[in-house]
Amino acid sequence: MVSDRTHRKWEIMREAGRVVARTLENVREAAEPGVSLAELDAVAARSIKEMDARPSFLHYHPDWSPTPYPATVCLSVNEVIVHGVPDGRVLREGDLLSVDCGAEVGGYHGDAAVTFAVGTADPAGVALMDVTRLALERAIEAARPGARMGDIGYEVERTAREAGYGILEGCGGHGIGTALHEDPDVPNVGRPGHGLLLREGLTIAIEPMFHEGGSDEAQVLGDGWSIATLDGGRAAHFEHTVAITADGPVVLTLP
Repeated sequence: MVSDRTHRKWEIMREAGRVVARTLENVREAAEPGVSLAELDAVAARSIKEMDARPSFLHYHPDWSPTPYPATVCLSVNEVIVHGVPDGRVLREGDLLSVDCGAEVGGYHGDAAVTFAVGTADPAGVALMDVTRLALERAIEAARPGARMGDIGYEVERTAREAGYGILEGCGGHGIGTALHEDPDVPNVGRPGHGLLLREGLTIAIEPMFHEGGSDEAQVLGDGWSIATLDGGRAAHFEHTVAITADGPVVLTLP
């Protein structure tokens, strides 16, 4: 079932989005060579608690996972595309770190992700992040009443293919509101003019995930959550929660 939201509910989701945005900033500021992923997860937990919000990911247990998610944020390094579980791994200069964060305020969720370099990235890493961010921008611009879900997926897909990047197969965005993941699915591939009709009131998370090498294949690691490239190529992940309004798309996960 696809839910529509009133402006008042968007305002609550906007508060959750601010918590997410500020937490992403706090984690980014703390991410330096020598810092462990577990330490960054603790930064995120403090950030969300200090803003009187609740972490959306902690103990989240979808049907496809063998165990509940054990941390506050997903931290995915280099070849890990998404759902990386924070552990004792220590960051190194030049690592690409994807941070995915969700927070709940007043019964509504916000969800966003960003990828950045620890220290200085090499040119190929910079290009990967820039193109994935561009795909998100193009997809958000397509999220307007009267468009189709395929228009969003098309913008993501064409951006990846033009640059020669792979797209994580079977993963994409989702509806969001009183639950972290709701209908509809928001695929990262699509055909213009096809799929669900977008209408005012819909709130969705759009999240392109690209990786080097051009292959769409990936593997789930031993923790049951982390999804990594098969060939070791690095990945980038950008996401925003977006409200579809009569005046166009409104990003709800900004500071």
